[in-house]
Amino acid sequence: MATKVYIVYYSMYGHVEKLAEEIKKGAASVEGVEAQLWQVPETLQDEVLGKMGAPPKSEVPTIAPNELSDADGLLFGFPTRFGMMAAQFKAFLDATGGLWRTQQLAGKPAGIFYSTGSQGGGQETTALTAITQLVHHGMLFVPIGYTFGAGMFEMEQIKGGSPYGAGTYAGDGTRQPSELELQQAFHQGKYFASIAKKLKGTTA
Repeated sequence: MATKVYIVYYSMYGHVEKLAEEIKKGAASVEGVEAQLWQVPETLQDEVLGKMGAPPKSEVPTIAPNELSDADGLLFGFPTRFGMMAAQFKAFLDATGGLWRTQQLAGKPAGIFYSTGSQGGGQETTALTAITQLVHHGMLFVPIGYTFGAGMFEMEQIKGGSPYGAGTYAGDGTRQPSELELQQAFHQGKYFASIAKKLKGTTA
């Protein structure tokens, strides 16, 4: 059976979604892996989102908390709010109490990717504070470390991401993920999927 990798994300302005799309491509490039994109539910009303200048949501399906257990591996993506994950994603995770009580996510590999508004806006703290969610579920955190190679040491251009996972900078909202950031996202998807596949093979 194929290894199922779910890329579950929240994206208000599209930056995280672009990373998610590239991560999916990377994961799907691994033979025997099925990668699927999911959005978490929005908690803000359309009127509020309109005033914030947020574009309409894409057609990527919305996931329910209990559907997480269907995956063999999970990659979670979200924008930063004051150095932590956005409330929309936290609200989604807060609704996974049933999965926690039965430890249905325990032992599953999980990764993290993110977007921040500035270089000091939480490229590492957002991931670091999100790990607590994985720990309580008994999940296995899979960082990319420095497996992206020379791209991890890029100093000539602005680049998001860290050993924790792929990332981008949104700036004032007009900046889009760079080619290097998208390459890192692809790498994370491929690297994570290969590990999820190995883990499934050892437990099958």
